[in-house]
Amino acid sequence: MAERLTTEARKQALGGIPDWTEVSGRDAIGKTFVFKDFNEAFGFMTRAALVAEKMDHHPEWRNVYKTVEVVLSTHDAGGVTALDIELARAMNAIAKLTPG
Repeated sequence: MAERLTTEARKQALGGIPDWTEVSGRDAIGKTFVFKDFNEAFGFMTRAALVAEKMDHHPEWRNVYKTVEVVLSTHDAGGVTALDIELARAMNAIAKLTPG
């Protein structure tokens, strides 16, 4: 099982992944991605889902038209772990590769 990050480790990790922030009231991190349109948003989600499945680590997310809201937390560990940081980095990389 992945180990929950300390407060200091989480803050340090968040410094290296642009636009991800701590989720208020939860031991979780989140980001809102905004794309050109629904097609790009859904394409991002599809590519991110493949990475998440390979990691066996799945996001909480919500899509409305061109916006994708993501929350990451490792439920088994009760908070943010290195898996969440890794998936956040991967999602940022995928978003950069998404046309638009």
